[in-house]
Amino acid sequence: MLFGRYRLGLLERSHEMTDEPVVLGGRYQLETVIGRGGMAEVWRARDLRLDRLVAIKRLRVDLATDSTFQARFQREAQAAAGLNHPNIVSVYDTGEKVDPASGISVPYIVMELVKGQTLREILRQGRVLEPAKAFEYTMGVLDALSSSHKHDIVHRDIKPANVMITPSGSVKVMDFGIARAVSDTSATMTQTAAVIGTAQYLSPEQARGEPVDARSDIYSAGCLLYELLTGRPPFLGDSPVSVAYQHVREMPIPPSQLDAEITPEMDAITMKALAKSPDDRYQSAKAMRDDCWRLLNDEPVTAHLPAVVPSSAAAPDSSTTPTRALPEQQEPDQEAAEGAEDTFYTEEPEPPRKRGVSAATVVLIGLMVLLIGALGLFAWRLMGDPSNNEVPVPAVIGFEEEAAVELINGAQLTPRVERVAGPAEGKGTVIRQSPEGNATVLVGSTVTLTVNEGPPVSEIPAGLVGMLQDEAVALLREAGFTKIEPLPAPAGLDSLDAREGEVVRVSPAEGSEVATNEQVTLYIASGMTRMPGDLVGQDGTTARSTLIAAGFTNVTTQSVGVGEESPTARAGQVVRTSPTAGEQVTRSTPIVLYLAQGRAVVPDLVSDSLTQAQALDRLVAVGFTSVPRIEYRTVDDAALVGRVVEQSPSAGETHDKTVPIVLWVGAQSSSNSPPASSNGTTSAPSSPEGG
Repeated sequence: MLFGRYRLGLLERSHEMTDEPVVLGGRYQLETVIGRGGMAEVWRARDLRLDRLVAIKRLRVDLATDSTFQARFQREAQAAAGLNHPNIVSVYDTGEKVDPASGISVPYIVMELVKGQTLREILRQGRVLEPAKAFEYTMGVLDALSSSHKHDIVHRDIKPANVMITPSGSVKVMDFGIARAVSDTSATMTQTAAVIGTAQYLSPEQARGEPVDARSDIYSAGCLLYELLTGRPPFLGDSPVSVAYQHVREMPIPPSQLDAEITPEMDAITMKALAKSPDDRYQSAKAMRDDCWRLLNDEPVTAHLPAVVPSSAAAPDSSTTPTRALPEQQEPDQEAAEGAEDTFYTEEPEPPRKRGVSAATVVLIGLMVLLIGALGLFAWRLMGDPSNNEVPVPAVIGFEEEAAVELINGAQLTPRVERVAGPAEGKGTVIRQSPEGNATVLVGSTVTLTVNEGPPVSEIPAGLVGMLQDEAVALLREAGFTKIEPLPAPAGLDSLDAREGEVVRVSPAEGSEVATNEQVTLYIASGMTRMPGDLVGQDGTTARSTLIAAGFTNVTTQSVGVGEESPTARAGQVVRTSPTAGEQVTRSTPIVLYLAQGRAVVPDLVSDSLTQAQALDRLVAVGFTSVPRIEYRTVDDAALVGRVVEQSPSAGETHDKTVPIVLWVGAQSSSNSPPASSNGTTSAPSSPEGG
C-alpha cells in the first residue's frame, strides 16, 4: 500500500515538475484532480478537438499492473459505453497512456463532466431531505437502472457516492466498475479478489456470494432510499462483514420508526425493496419506479407492509446494546473517494495447513457446547424467576400475515390465524389480535390473529348490455354485487337505436372477476336526442329525412293557415317545428313539421286608389311572385288617371302566390296617349266587358 501511495505521489509530482500539460490520446488535456476512489482518480480535462470539458477516470498507477483491476476498469468502460440514458453518466472514449514516471501503461475512461454533488456529499452535510425529494431522487436512479437492465447490465454497486445531483436537480448514476452482464453474474465472492459491492448496500445474495440479477440492484436502491429517508443506512456495524451478515439475516427497522414523517406507504415501498428474497421484491426497476410515482401523486401503491419485520422494532429490549458504526478512517489522499472504503475485496482462500484440529474433534466440541447450552436452559427454566416466563405480545395489527406470524413465533408465542372477509385494501393483513399488542402473557401462550381475507369475488354477469336498467341492477345484486351506480351514457355511447333506460355499457366489463364490494357502473341510454336546428327553411321531405336519421320515430307534417307563413315561404317549406330547435326530447316524442301552403290573400288594390307602383309593392309584400299584367281603361274622373280601377283576382280571394294577376289602370280619353309602365304590360283602354 505504501508502495502504491508512493507511485501515486510520484505521478502527481511528475505533473507538477513539468510545465508541459499532460494530453491523453493527443486530445484530452488534464487540468486538475477532482476526485479519488479506491482504484482510480478522476480528472477534469478539456477535449481539445471539440473544445469541451470532460471528466477522465484513470486507474491508479499502483493498480495498473493488476489484471483484476484492469478487468474491472475495462468492464466499467464497456458497461457504461453501451448505455445512453439521461440519468446515466455518458462515456465518450477510452484509451491508455504510458506513465512517464513508472513506465506503466495506465488505462483511462473519458466521461461526461457532471457538475453537482453526490448524494453522499449531500447526506454528509447534514441536510435533511423531504420524503418527497427522496422519492424523486430514487425515481431517477430507478430510471437509470431500468435502462441498464434492459441492456442486461446489473450495476451491483448502487450507493449515495455513485449518484450525482446536478444543480438543476437531475439524477446521474455513475461508476459501473463492478457492473456485469446478467449472463456473467456468477462472478462473486468466491473468485480471487472479486469486487462484490459496498457493504452497507449489498443485497443478501451478493453477500452470500450467489449469482445476482437485476433484483439485486432493486435491493441496493431500497438501501439508498432508506438512507435518504432516515439519514442512515438500513444496517450499521463494526465491520463490513458484520453489516453483510445483517443484510442476510436481519430486517431493518421500518423508516417510520426513525422519522414520524414517513407514512405507511413509504414504509411499504422501502421494505418491499429490502425483502430478503428476490422473489418478494419489486421484480423490475420500472415496477418500483411506478410505485414511487403513485406515492407522489397520492395514488394507492401496490406494495404492502413487509413480509418480515425486525424483532427489535416490535419488541425492543432495553438491555440490547445498539449497533454502532465505526468512525470513518480515510487516508489523507482519499478524502474525495466515493465510498471505496466500504467495498469488499476477497482473496482466494489459502490452502489448509496440515497441522490443526481434526474434524472429529470439531464435531465433539460442537456436541459438548450444545449439551451444555441445553442443560443451562433447562436449569434456568426450572429455577429461574417465574416472571421471566412472561413476554410482551408483539403489536402486529396492520402487518401482513407472514410477518405477523413470524413476530409471534419470535416472541415464543403460538400464533393462531382466523380469516374473515373484508375490504380489498389491506387484504392479507392482520386487522385484530387477541391478546392485544404489548399485553404480558406466559411464554407459549396462543395469540389469535384475525386476517383480512379481502372481499368475496364474483363474475360480472353476461348479457347486461341491452337490458333495461332495473333488470340489470337485479341481476348484479343476485350475483352478490352491492355497489351499483347507473350513470347517463355519454354522447359517444348513447346510440340512436338504444331504448330509454337501456344499458349500453358496463364497467368493469362483462365476464370480469371483481370483488363484490367494488363499484359496478352501468351506462344508461337516455333515449333522447336534441332537435336539429336547421329544419326551418328546408322542404318537408328533406326535413323529415333529417329527423328520421337522428333517431326520431314519430314525425308528421301539418300545413299552416293562410297568413301564418312568411311572404317568402314556398309551398311545402318548413316554417316552424314542434318541439322547437335545440330541445332535447325522447326519440319517440311526436314531432310536427309545419309546412307553408304557398298561398296568400289577394289585397284590395282598388279601394285605396293605389298607383300602379304602389299596387305592385303591396302584392309583393303579401308574397305574390308573378309580374302583374297591366291594362288601361278610360276614366271620366281625372283623379283616377294612373290609379288601379280594377283587379283580377278580386280582393279577399285566396290563391297560390304564383297566380297570374291583372291590373286595370285609369287612363284619359283616347285622344291622349296612355302612360307607359315598366312594371307591366301596356294596352289600349277598353271597357271592362272588353277586358
